[in-house]
Formats: sequence, structure tokens, C-alpha cells
Amino acid sequence: MKNVIVTGAAGFIGSNLTDYLLIKGYRVLGYDNFSTGFEENLSNAMNNPNFTLVKGDLLNLDLLKKSFAGYDFVFHLAANADVRFGLDHPYKDLEQNTIVTFNVLEAMRENSITDIAFSSTGSIYGEPEVFPTPETATFPVQTSLYGASKLACEGLIQAYCEGYGFKGWIFRFVSILGERYSHGHVFDFYRKLLNDPSKLHVLGNGKQRKSYLYIEDCITAMFTAIEKSREKVNIFNLGTDEFCEVNDSVGWICNRLSLSPEIILEGGERGWIGDSPYIFLDCSKLRDLGWHPEFTIQESIIKTLDFLIENDWLLSKRD
Repeated sequence: MKNVIVTGAAGFIGSNLTDYLLIKGYRVLGYDNFSTGFEENLSNAMNNPNFTLVKGDLLNLDLLKKSFAGYDFVFHLAANADVRFGLDHPYKDLEQNTIVTFNVLEAMRENSITDIAFSSTGSIYGEPEVFPTPETATFPVQTSLYGASKLACEGLIQAYCEGYGFKGWIFRFVSILGERYSHGHVFDFYRKLLNDPSKLHVLGNGKQRKSYLYIEDCITAMFTAIEKSREKVNIFNLGTDEFCEVNDSVGWICNRLSLSPEIILEGGERGWIGDSPYIFLDCSKLRDLGWHPEFTIQESIIKTLDFLIENDWLLSKRD
């Protein structure tokens, strides 16, 4: 792996990964249509001679095939990550997750690239019966279009590995936190409290149990798996060995901001249709390779909040 492609390079995870790769001396092609990513996230990369940016849409297969020439590894991170509003635009998950993944695989095949790392999600487990949930868990009924589309992507990658000699690393993420984070509960709560410090509306009953992982830990985990697991298809859960309630996160955020708002709970055990009330993944498979997270969930939430406080430009981008 010398010449690397990162799809979704201007996004939260993609831009952090891009910086990491460049520091390590890789030649990086960043691919993004800037529908949700920001040029500010690539300010460091743009000053590096080993970085090339393609402003393009992954739905444009011809451009994709041309752009991929000369590279040997793909980190496919680009996706529609809007789980909450998936039912409002059902085609979006199919198009931005599944169809573009097919296009990426075809562009790889055209250019004889056989190695791909893919950002899947713990959401593919729906509402499992086993906790912490291992990679070998039986899949239940899918509960979100996002999870269903990501599961379809996994199937495509596995089929290309079998049919065309590809090698795939599939990472089933919990929610990732950290610098450049621009959507999710920490972002939403912080923006709500800026608008009205006296009250905070929380979707669900506050008792939803969630797991999170800091961005640096996410990246080191992926590299540990890529370096040490070389099967045809390599599937890993990616998270910490802990979870927290939404109420815990609310408390940490309010304490950091020195606020005591009225907490207004809205809904039952799920914040929205498809919201799993309990996410806790078994990450022992990755830990057995020698990886472990450096940051707790509480530390990750506070570091994310501090970044948002110091970078108010990101809030205006989401207005």
C-alpha cells in the first residue's frame, strides 16, 4: 500500500484519515463531491505535494475509472450517513451508499486495484439479542435503510473478493467522535444549547445506551487490522469496551458548558424509527491483534465538544 485513494476525503473521518496517511508518507488521492464535506477539513492536505484532490461524484463512473489509475488501495468512506431522516428520502441510501460502492468496485476492477477498506456500521445488527454483539451474530430484521444499504455494500465487496480476487477489510463502526465531527448528538446538543441554554430537547427517553469511539482510535484500529489480518474478507467491529446512556452524555456536555438546562425528553425508548436503543459491539477480535482504544467515551465526547467550541465556523456550515 503506497498509493491510496480516500473517498469522502473532505468529510470528518476521511479528512482525518487523509492527514494520517500523508504524515506516514503515502501518496493520497482524495475524492469528494463536497455535498457534506468541507474544504476547510483539507487545509493541511492541500499544502502537501503527495495529495491530489478530485472534486467529483462517485455516481460518475467514467470519471471514477479515470481517476483511480495508478493507485493500489482504496479507503471507501463516502456515504450518506443521515440515519435519522432516511425514511424521508429512501432512494438516497441506495444511491449514495450501495450504488456508489458498486461504482468504486468497478473503478477498482478497471484499474486492477484489489484492496479495499470499507466503513460499514454497527447498525447492520439492527436490534440484536446478544451483547456485546460479535461479528458472528445472526443478522436480525434490518431496522434502518442506512443499515440495510450498508449491509448490501458488504455483500458486494465480499462477492468481488470471491469473484475477482479482491481483498476487503470491512469495519463495522460505532459512532465516531473527534475533531471535524459535524453531525450527531454532540453537535446537535451543543447547537441547541447555544440557541437556548435554558432547556435541551432530547429525542427518546434518555436511557438509550450507545457506544462511541474517538477518531484517532478509529484510524489506528483500521491500520492494525489491515497490517495484521490478511484474509480474503476481513470483518471487524470497531468500538470501545463500554457504552453510555444518552443521559450520561447530556450530563457531561452540560457540565463542560457550566449549564443546568431543563431536559425535555421527547419519545419512547427510540429517538426515531430505526434508532437502536442499545448499541454495544464485541471488539475482542480486533483487540486480539494488539489494538486497544486510548480514549474513553467521556473523554471522546469532551474532546469533540472542545473542538466545536473552538471552531464555530463548523456550526455556520450546518445552518
